[in-house]
Amino acid sequence: MSYPRIASLQTSEQFQNRIDQLGLAIPHNRAVSTAADSPLASLALSRAGEIGNRFCILPMEGWDGTEEGEPSDLTRRRWQRFGLSGAKLIWGGEAVAVRHDGRANPRQLVLCEGNLASIAALRQDLVEAHAGAFGNTDDLCIGLQLTHSGRYAVPAHKGRAPRIAYRHPLLDQRVGVDSDASVLSDDDLLQLTDDFIEAARLARQAGFQWVDIKHCHGYLGHELLSGFDRPGRFGGSFENRTLFLRTIVDGIRASVPDLELGVRVSVFDFVPFLAGEDGIGIPAQTGRYTH
Repeated sequence: MSYPRIASLQTSEQFQNRIDQLGLAIPHNRAVSTAADSPLASLALSRAGEIGNRFCILPMEGWDGTEEGEPSDLTRRRWQRFGLSGAKLIWGGEAVAVRHDGRANPRQLVLCEGNLASIAALRQDLVEAHAGAFGNTDDLCIGLQLTHSGRYAVPAHKGRAPRIAYRHPLLDQRVGVDSDASVLSDDDLLQLTDDFIEAARLARQAGFQWVDIKHCHGYLGHELLSGFDRPGRFGGSFENRTLFLRTIVDGIRASVPDLELGVRVSVFDFVPFLAGEDGIGIPAQTGRYTH
């Protein structure tokens, strides 16, 4: 059995052949409709209002801001192009850290009081570019993804500075964790929930209609959901493992009631794999594995 990358299936026929090999029943349209006939051109509904089409800009990490976490010319150009794309749902635009130690790169954006004006201007650049190209922005829905990178934090050029939910026998070696010093205490996490709530307040002040509380891809929010062996208020039971998210959500609803919420969550965790001699992945047994 081979395991081709989905991206390598570039035609409808290749996709259908792969479906047949796997013995699956996945219906799909062989012809892609365009313009007004396309399903992607139809309206979508959200609690934030009508969304003009079903094209979406996902929250990638640009890593081209300033060292202070503000947008650069490259960042502004990218957001203008988001507006020119015609997509009506801007899911975060990109991941923005709620404080400096949560950045995945020394040039990731940070939403704080000092950066509020420049990030508000970034959103406005997108809106103006969209208005210039398409006229109507009433059906444009713009959110901002809020994040703390946790285990994968690289907030400064001196390198990794992981902040973790719990010790992990496979992942610790990958990011250079060799003691409990990187583990966030319950008090640390409570302070961080306040930072998320404050960032959400600033996002609303900057004009964003909603925020995404990032819980995916192994970053801190996601890692906390699997903290079965973590002691204290944020580990063990399902109620404890979801306390971080629930505290943030409750705080945002109390302080910014007109701000809508989303959560991008990874629905499962799996053992890290490495490439076997035949090219087929095998489960990692130590912390030494490839990404």
